[in-house]
Amino acid sequence: MSLLQTLVKPYSTVARLLDTVSPLFDLMVRLWVAWAFFKSGLVKIQSWDSTLMLFEYEYNVPLLSPQLAAWTGTAAELGLPVLVALGIASRFSALALFLFNAVAVHAYGSFLFSSEGAAGLQQHILWGTMLLITVFHGPGKLSVDHLLCKKC
Repeated sequence: MSLLQTLVKPYSTVARLLDTVSPLFDLMVRLWVAWAFFKSGLVKIQSWDSTLMLFEYEYNVPLLSPQLAAWTGTAAELGLPVLVALGIASRFSALALFLFNAVAVHAYGSFLFSSEGAAGLQQHILWGTMLLITVFHGPGKLSVDHLLCKKC
């Protein structure tokens, strides 16, 4: 047995194991990032007056009135994570949530780029990266998209 064959066998075993658990990893990534945004949407609807005030005085959302930005942002935070979590139109919904995340960083940028907001900025970077995993690699086998594509 050559050195190459000796190295390939354990590598192949590990690769098969990772291939087996990768759909679970894909699902965990989708659920984690979806939960982060969904929780934020729930907070917004629990105190709508505070939400409107934040959009009027704190957030700097371009092109939209504060009221429209609040409604749109809350709808995005409640609807898109459900699609991402279930794996429905996954790449599109993950991309839409990624863009929403980018707008949130811009809208709240002055705070996020301060020393007090550095941890929040890191969270947004993590969420954006997790969303891009789904955008570029798809939702994985544990998704509605995979079931639908399998039947087509």
